Amino acid sequence: MSRALFVYGPTGIGKSTLLAAAAAALRARGTTVLRCAPAPEDADLPFLGLIDLFARVPDTVIAALPSRPRAALMTALAHRDGPADRPDRLMVRVAVLAVLRELAVSAPVVLLVDGVQWLDAPSADVLGFVVRRADDADVRIVAAGRVRDGRRPVPPGWFPSGTAELAVPPLPDDDVVRLLRAAEVDLPPRVLRAVLATAAGNPFYAVELARCAPRDGLSVESDDFLRVPPVLRGTALAGVDGLSDSARRALLVACVATRPTLPLLRAVGVPDAEAGLAAAERAGLITADAARPIRFRHPLVRAALFGEMTEDERRSVHSRLEVAVVDPVEAARHLALARPGEDSATASTVMAAAHVARGHGDADTAVRLAELALRRTPAAQHTAYDERLLDTADFACDAGRWVDSERIARAVLARSDSVRNRVRARLVLLRDAGQALADHAELIEDGLRDAAGTPELEAPLYHWAAVRGLLTGDLERAGLHARRSERCAARAGDGGLRIAALATLARVHALAGQAAGAESALARAMELADDGPRGRDLRRMRAVLALESDRVADARRDLAELLASAGQADGVEATVATLVALVRAQVRAGACREALSTAARCSLVAADAGMESAPALYASALAHAFGGTAAEARHLASRAVAAARSDGDQLFLLRSMAVLGQIGLFTGDRTQVAEGVESLRQAIAIGASMGAADPAVLGWYADLAEALVTLGETAAADDILRAARGRAGRMPDSVPAALDRAEGLVSAALGRLPEGAALLRSSAERLRPLGLTIDLVRTLIALGTVERRARHRTAARAVLAEARQLAEDAGGTPFAERAAAELARVDGRTGGPATALTPAEARITDLVRGGATNREVAAQLFISVKTVEGTLSRLYRRFGVRSRTALAYALTSIPQTPQETRP
Repeated sequence: MSRALFVYGPTGIGKSTLLAAAAAALRARGTTVLRCAPAPEDADLPFLGLIDLFARVPDTVIAALPSRPRAALMTALAHRDGPADRPDRLMVRVAVLAVLRELAVSAPVVLLVDGVQWLDAPSADVLGFVVRRADDADVRIVAAGRVRDGRRPVPPGWFPSGTAELAVPPLPDDDVVRLLRAAEVDLPPRVLRAVLATAAGNPFYAVELARCAPRDGLSVESDDFLRVPPVLRGTALAGVDGLSDSARRALLVACVATRPTLPLLRAVGVPDAEAGLAAAERAGLITADAARPIRFRHPLVRAALFGEMTEDERRSVHSRLEVAVVDPVEAARHLALARPGEDSATASTVMAAAHVARGHGDADTAVRLAELALRRTPAAQHTAYDERLLDTADFACDAGRWVDSERIARAVLARSDSVRNRVRARLVLLRDAGQALADHAELIEDGLRDAAGTPELEAPLYHWAAVRGLLTGDLERAGLHARRSERCAARAGDGGLRIAALATLARVHALAGQAAGAESALARAMELADDGPRGRDLRRMRAVLALESDRVADARRDLAELLASAGQADGVEATVATLVALVRAQVRAGACREALSTAARCSLVAADAGMESAPALYASALAHAFGGTAAEARHLASRAVAAARSDGDQLFLLRSMAVLGQIGLFTGDRTQVAEGVESLRQAIAIGASMGAADPAVLGWYADLAEALVTLGETAAADDILRAARGRAGRMPDSVPAALDRAEGLVSAALGRLPEGAALLRSSAERLRPLGLTIDLVRTLIALGTVERRARHRTAARAVLAEARQLAEDAGGTPFAERAAAELARVDGRTGGPATALTPAEARITDLVRGGATNREVAAQLFISVKTVEGTLSRLYRRFGVRSRTALAYALTSIPQTPQETRP
């Protein structure tokens, strides 16, 4: 292990914060921490670093030194009792080494130097001597040094060989946002995104940029560049002053271009571009490679260079780039920024480029170009201006900028005399509402009155009425409006809207359990579709139908291919929908680790768009319920329920309630199972009110019955199963398999063990060919439990061992732990006198099973955290388990001692 650590990074990255946190943690562990933080003006003051380091050293330790080393050290430390002449440097070294060895006798010693580049030479010389010779004592040194962005670290020359190096990484954007909130900096979303992009994870940069950022939004003419405040300008532009005019011109063109390259700089006429770039690279401002685009050392450098340019310089560069670039979208951007005045031709060209960008899936670029087109549109062209405003609102919705989109659409709706524009504005507002359509009936009704007799306007409004019916749980009305939309779209000759209407009709049929109707509507839609967004929506729906028909492998493959092929072309909501469907498929297939990863990606997409998305939260809750921890799953599911209720989204409300119920069932804890029963009852009630009868809903009937068996309510469980059998009709094999599993548990609970085992074996045999790993694991655990109760130990052991292996391979942590706990019972490690709990153990485990942390248990029982940890460790060993969840399962049938009293 290295005795020295060099922590490095650029200005403001957080080196001092990291060292301060390390010092506090080390002191809490009993380590002696001696710290100094030299400043630039300290570098020429001899022994100042040593003076700061020894400020906490007791005088008694120094007084115990031999006379010569003591006198030298006291002189170096400017001690009032020390000699006035210059210190003997050798004696200073000897004295410091002796002091540190003495301190290290009672506790490890860590020397922290924050700002090592400014440490005075005499102090550095002493520390180098100490580190080289303190091998017999626990003395270590940690130093933080400044390194420019992108530069290689160079530890101080006096550091020993083998010094460990640690780069302080950029902060994740989420942490930067929290930091800005703590600093009470509130910025509009677009400005915040610009701050995050320009700071690139540097907290100091972020705070300073945010403090001077505009609170009313960025001007589109600024090309989303932020003003760099004076406190950062010197850092950003270090090295620019020494460059030639050619190098400076090359940098200015590079900072304005979207994709700057050496050939592009040559094309716009930058003289000696290659030599200029080489000089800028030597100055540490860029990295340049003939085969790749030019990259700035840090985004702050680019922003600072842009801020140094005059308006005339910028327009001149944009004018030359407009001619030189090949991409028409980029050329349109340069055209608009080169010609700031109103011009109809420029506006038309730029808006056409915005539509191209949208078609490529680049919603942000589409919005920026549309805003530029608006500014170039002559004020007298009212109709064209409103049409472009609505295009801008549409693009902003694609980009997840719903507040901007709604503001624009409402402005047009309030003032426009055009029926078409008023209907378009309402359609944009309906898109902005996302899943929260419950309170937007008026928009649809008013729009239909305006659009009466115009099929091309009626069709999209009827489609939104169908989607609203779907989300609010009125499947009958949703189907009626979907058919109306499809008929209007056919009369209008709008193939895209026909596809959308048929796709919605397929969803209605699927939710109603009418698989044939769903397949028929989907097939009709796919005949009309191309490979664009509509076609991708249909491919996603086809995958979902495959999933609900137990063709899980097909669903996983199709959804993964859809994500790969769509890239950035799909909007936020479409991408979230695909990721949610993929999480469902991965969970059913037993790819629980992949499901957690996909759910995290889904959450990131939603968060980047500023959404509190019920579908994304549901997906995360589902992934954690089957592959993570119950606590995290419950937290996410509760948030999903709240978000769905806020949106009036019945579809994801029932799904989120169902997963909340499953979480309670999987814990095995009676209190949480009882809570799960209530959640499952609510999910089933919502589904019944909607007329939903799809496979997922019927699977929840089986979950509810299983939970009721756990609570001993076998009669209620039997009633639930009879109701489910009556609704099942022609369902895929997973549905009768789930019902068989629940019925087998009911039979076993009533003492009919052979009948229960037979039903469970039947369930397992139905599931084996389907590739539904977690469903099979659940059935095998139930079968193993019944076989154990029937005293068929060998059969129980074999079944449970298979279940545990399958669950571990799948990453299904809750089920692997449950299988392990059941195996422990089979092997006699639970249930007998040797495993009965003492009163103290019972009190601790009772709280643990209720979800309390070790610290909370200790506080409630007035014992130490170590006592709690020690008790749990002994119980893990006794019951052959490795986690709190597995212990909870193992304890469900453990007797408590008669003398137990509860707090």
